[in-house]
Formats: sequence, C-alpha cells, structure tokens
Amino acid sequence: MRLLFAIVLLAASAQPVWAEGCLDAQGKPGKPVYLTLDTGHMEVAPLIAEVLNRQQVKVTFFAANERTKTGNGSLGSDWASWWKARAAEGHEFASHTYDHVYWRGDLRGIEPRFRIRPSAGALANREFTWDAKKYCQQIAFAAERLQDFTGKKPLPLFRAPGGKTSPRLLAVAKACGYEHVGWSPAGFLGDELPSDRYPNDVLLNKALKEIQSGDILLAHLGIWSRQDPWAPAVLEPLIVGLKARGFCFETLREHPRYKAWIDAAQPVAGVPAK
Repeated sequence: MRLLFAIVLLAASAQPVWAEGCLDAQGKPGKPVYLTLDTGHMEVAPLIAEVLNRQQVKVTFFAANERTKTGNGSLGSDWASWWKARAAEGHEFASHTYDHVYWRGDLRGIEPRFRIRPSAGALANREFTWDAKKYCQQIAFAAERLQDFTGKKPLPLFRAPGGKTSPRLLAVAKACGYEHVGWSPAGFLGDELPSDRYPNDVLLNKALKEIQSGDILLAHLGIWSRQDPWAPAVLEPLIVGLKARGFCFETLREHPRYKAWIDAAQPVAGVPAK
C-alpha cells in the first residue's frame, strides 16, 4: 500500500496542483471526474478535509443527519463549524434526506405514496408510508440545515440513500425542485464493503484501473461496518494516481448532465432564470 502510494506520488510530483478549472498538466482540458462524499459516522471527516485541501480538490457532499461517533449527528450543531469550513474552501453541498430515508416501494393509487424506512433519527429502522409532500420535506430539511451551517445555498440535487428509487419517486423529487444523482459503476469506490474481502489496496487498484472520464465517484465520511477504514487511507493515493493519469476533479455544479438544471434553479446574479 505504501509502495503504491509512493509510486503514484512520484509520478505526479512534477505536475502542478490543479486548483482551478479542469486542466491537465499541460494546461489543456483534462479528463473530469466528480468526487462525491456522503455522510457517515464522521470520525474520518477532519482527515478527509485535510486531504482535499492539500490536494486542492473540490467535491460535492451529500448530507443526512446520521449517527456519529462524536457529536450530535452529522447535521447536528456540533458539526456546524466543520461544514462552514468546507463551504469556505469552495466545496458544494446537496441533500441525502435528513433522516437518511430508504425508499422501500411505491404504493398503488392516484396520488404518489411510498413505503420508506429511515435509518437515522428518532424513527430509525421503522417502516412508514409517506406521501409526496412528506418525502420532499425530508429532502428540503437537509438542504436547509446545510444552508444554515454554511451560508451557501446547496445544489438542487439529492441522493437517495443506497441509490434506491423508483420513477415515481424521482418524478416527485423533481417536481419539488430536486434532481437525483447516483454514481458511475466504476465510481463505486467500495468503502461500504467488508475490508477482509475487499482490502484497501484492492479497492485502490480497481479504481485506478477502471475509472473513466465523466465518472461520478462515491465514498463516505466514515462507514461503521468497515474494520479497516477506506478513508483517508485510499483517498489521497487515489487522487494522486488519477491526477497522474490526466484526470481532474470538478463538483457536480459543472457536470454536463446537471449544469443546466442547477443554473436554472440558481441563476447567476444579474442573469435571469431560464
């Protein structure tokens, strides 16, 4: 693991840090990838922030109020200063549903209703039936909390926990102003997998081999079940290795699939909404 990191670090050492834009080492358009980080137990969040700052990589955080190892939840007041600092560094934010709510199924009827199961909050691990309004409130509440902490308006995007959705659920979310974001097949970085079967060096090698231009990458700010934490051990060698291969990092604000949607919902000052 250390040897691999040393190799990719050496390969990138002669290249400039790409702080702005998505450019390769020659200043030409690079191969963009979009690193996204979902919340988790947050123990590794400060170390992840150090890596991102050191590598001058901007990411998109999807936040829910999940149980944490320290503090009162990932969107609790104890973590407010951490989120504010990330906003000052130029990262982007979006909702992961406030109570980390899993979609379990659609219910029949004219009006959309869904079986859902929160995995966080006072109602965690119980199943409920929610209508469209209730589901939209869950998305919006996480976004509002992020804006309170950061002073920055989150992107009009959300990620359903586990990526579990239905066409009807996606239509409901879009009607209340939120486009769903999943991840690319190669962008699943594997930090949710058991470390005895998927050790960090295996996950790193797989990612460096398979990630392609335009991929949306997914990892977390701490996974309870993984004994050998993925982050930050894999994060920095992954970033360095991808840079050495001509990749560059952008937030979802610049993603071609979502850019028009974001610009329409969040027009630039002085430019009317489309």
